[in-house]
This record gives sequence, structure tokens and C-alpha cells, in this order.
Amino acid sequence: MQIVSISSLKGGVGKSSVVLGLASAALEARVPALVVDLDPHGDASTALGVHARPGHEVGTVLRRPRKGALASVATASSWTKHPITPHTDPAGTDASADASSTGDGRAVLDVAPGSAASSHLDHAAFRNKDLKRLETALRGLDRYELVLIDCPPTLSALTRMAWAASHKVLSVAEPSLFSVAGTKRTMTALAQFESSRIWAVPEAGVVINRVRDDSDEQRHRMRELQELFGPLVVDPVLPDLSVMQQIQGAAWPVHRWPGAPAQDLAERFGTILAGLTR
Repeated sequence: MQIVSISSLKGGVGKSSVVLGLASAALEARVPALVVDLDPHGDASTALGVHARPGHEVGTVLRRPRKGALASVATASSWTKHPITPHTDPAGTDASADASSTGDGRAVLDVAPGSAASSHLDHAAFRNKDLKRLETALRGLDRYELVLIDCPPTLSALTRMAWAASHKVLSVAEPSLFSVAGTKRTMTALAQFESSRIWAVPEAGVVINRVRDDSDEQRHRMRELQELFGPLVVDPVLPDLSVMQQIQGAAWPVHRWPGAPAQDLAERFGTILAGLTR
């Protein structure tokens, strides 16, 4: 099981959008996946068509974590029930026979929903044993090949416990001045976290999101990110396309949205996923 945290210490860079794109790529590739929504806002859960019920969300599990306890709140995303596109399938095929399910018909994309119930851990203070909470709750969930963790945009106990449980951390950046600074903070915090000698994240990377080719300022910031992080910058970058907002508003996987712009995004997310899982 590959556990990947999607992080940023700068809000508004499309962190949850990257989680959703990778979840869509996993669904398309038939990689059994779990999205753990640690962000108290729960935006990724909403876009995946899952709504937290009191007592059945990540925050409740993390209060008294037990081995594999996230299985008790994991809920199938509505994406697994969607037809190939948001339009009626002209062939009249059964959506349950597509890539959204395993051979026995069970969904391959589940969500451990986020909610304000996680807020009790969204603070800077923590004990070392607190950082084992998520790792414990994930232990033994062998039916998933991939776990994607949507972290809050803060250096809180929630973010640190996600890093502690992860094999890889992806920091999401926009090619803008403040986002470059936020990415430097994220990578510095990650390095300090690893230097404690208690925790180690084997791999890290930087995903550049919302890129506009016609912007001189963005091209400058792209060069800056390349100079700062070199081989850690993930290829390909993700373009700034309005269709992504439409897709998220419809709570739909990008790989099943019609049109060339969505197809371009889908291919890019598929390439990033392949790099994460190989």
C-alpha cells in the first residue's frame, strides 16, 4: 500500500484539486484507492460525493485510533456509480461494468470523510505519540493499493501525522510569489520533521498547479521553482483550466468528463499517478 500526502502551507493553490485528479486517475487505472480527508473543511469529500455523518468521519476515528479503524468510516465515492461521461451513455451500457469496480462489483475508490470533527487536532501543539494516530488507523487496510491524504493548509498536528504515515509527500505550488514562498516553507518544515530522527518520509516532490503559458510572471516563477527544487519538481505541470471548476462543481471524475481540455488534464494526472505507484 502506497501512502501519499498532498500538502501545502499556502492555501488556495488547488491542493484538493490535485487530490481529486489523482483519485480520478486511480479509478481509471483500476487502482484500489482510499482518500483520507484530513482537512476540516472536507472539500475533497464533497467533490467525491461523500458527506460526513456525525461519528462517522476521520476526526472521530483519530480521537481513539485503533488498528485499521478507518475501515469503519470508509465510504464508496459516488464516482464509482457514474457513467462514462456526465451525458447519457448512447450505447445504453451498464455503468457498473466499467473501470469503477473490481471483479466482484465492489468500489475501488473509497473516502474517509473530513469534517470539523478533525479541528481538535488542527493545532501546532502535539505529542510524539499523537503523530502515530493516522498510521495506526491505516494499518492493515490491505485492500487498498493507494492512499491519498488531503492535508490542511497548516503546519498542524494533522499535517504532521499525515507525513508520519506517508511514503511520499507532494507539495502543491502555483507559479506565483506567495506560493513559491509557501512551498519553501513546506519543504523546509518537511526537512525539519525528518531531522527529528523519529520520522522519515522516503520521497518528496513538488507539483506545479494552475500554470498559464501566456504569463511572463508565471514563467519567471516556474524557473524559480525549478532552481529551488530541481529534480523534485514533478513532470508534467498542471494547467489552469476553467473546466476543472466545472468538473468539481458537478462532483465528477476528470477522466470521465468530455472534451479535449479535460482529456489533457486527465492524461497529466495519469502520468503523475504512474510516477507515484511504480
